[in-house]
Amino acid sequence: MSATADHAEERTNPAARLGFEPGQVVQEIGYDDDVEQELREGIEATIGQDLVDEDYDDVADVVLLWFRDEDGDLTDALVDAIGLIEDGGTVWLMTPKTGREGYVEPSDINEAAQTAGLSQTKSINAGKDWTGSRLVTPKAAKAKR
Repeated sequence: MSATADHAEERTNPAARLGFEPGQVVQEIGYDDDVEQELREGIEATIGQDLVDEDYDDVADVVLLWFRDEDGDLTDALVDAIGLIEDGGTVWLMTPKTGREGYVEPSDINEAAQTAGLSQTKSINAGKDWTGSRLVTPKAAKAKR
């Protein structure tokens, strides 16, 4: 695929900007009717299979965590997510945008990620109502350099 085609896909498929790859197992946590359906569908199209849910009993390559302020303790949710991924895996934390119900302060995300042993490497616009934060284990962060 050409660089131009890659850029066009990034504009039409929001999942392309998140670095998902064909064949990855993506475990989704925190799904509700408010999530960004277009993003979910784009991820499934990119990986070539359905997202697995919270009951999946094997390790995943990526965890897609939808988290709202009222969902409890973010650090606990991130620690739980780390236990679901392969060493070097990624957690994509999706939180409502500023001013939306369930908004999470960026400083709270940073603090929870650090406490859980994760590093934030990227933030993206994940749709009309959601922001995505790419969180990785220290081992994964070093491998990406």
